[in-house]
Amino acid sequence: MPGFLLRRGVKAAIVVLAIVVCNFFLIHAAPGDPASVIAGQSGAADERFLAQLREQFGLDKPLYVQLWIYLKGVLTLDLGFSHRQQIPVWTLIADRLPATLLLTGAAFVLAVGAGVTLGTLAARRVGSWADSIITVIALTFYATPLFWVGLMLVLFFSVWLEWLPSFGMATVGVELHGIDAVLDVGKHLILPAATLGLFYLAVYARLTRATMLEVADQDFVKTARAKGVPEGQVVRRHVLRNALLPVITFAGIQAGQLIGGSILVETVFAWPGIGRLAFDALLARDYAVLLGVFFCTSVMVVLFNLVTDLLYAVVDPRVEVQG
Repeated sequence: MPGFLLRRGVKAAIVVLAIVVCNFFLIHAAPGDPASVIAGQSGAADERFLAQLREQFGLDKPLYVQLWIYLKGVLTLDLGFSHRQQIPVWTLIADRLPATLLLTGAAFVLAVGAGVTLGTLAARRVGSWADSIITVIALTFYATPLFWVGLMLVLFFSVWLEWLPSFGMATVGVELHGIDAVLDVGKHLILPAATLGLFYLAVYARLTRATMLEVADQDFVKTARAKGVPEGQVVRRHVLRNALLPVITFAGIQAGQLIGGSILVETVFAWPGIGRLAFDALLARDYAVLLGVFFCTSVMVVLFNLVTDLLYAVVDPRVEVQG
């Protein structure tokens, strides 16, 4: 295991470095000039002021020099300075990251837990009305855009029923503490987490159903039933456990995509996470913040993939972790 972690750590560092370089060139290839945006916000856009801004933020240097300066900063966890917020990028991300992790974590637990449960129920009752209903629900959520689901949930639960808040992470103008603060954040979390999780719930439900039906036809499952093993034990220990491997693979990939999907959901629900931060930085041409968000999300995706590999050995002891 230590050797595996060392090899994967080296590979992960190389992958993250390549992503950082690619993101840097892609951001700087996009149209727009940050100096012009800053000058427009300050009400002065003459050439002298623009030249001062480019010199202040290093935009007057050749692109390879800017890349070298940025890479040196990344190696020391210095992600630069936000010209729009006037604070270090790392401070901005550290303030917003917990909200995004809370949102994506809740959506991930909802998607995997409910998806695997519904997929198992559909596989055990294949061809029945329950299977048909689950299939229709899964395909509906899979085919529906995230922003439309979010808006419909707000319209139904916030506007019509007035059960849940429609935006933000906490009630504005009210100071809460202890369990009251936790419950308040939980109420604000329900709609955005459901919006983000319903799409992936449909994927896990369909995948679990398909893999369980495939495993159920294997010889070792038929042998277990022939020996008189109870059906519940056959499903749990033989069918579901082996069917979870593809689900874990997909979950490792989707966990990283949840961060990207949170940009849209955080914008719809005004959730104060790094997705909303990236959206605002894009409008303001705040390159340092965009690159910082991309760097953090890349690191999280690589870590999710590493955790996925380790879970293989937990679910199926026959699988050995290799670098």
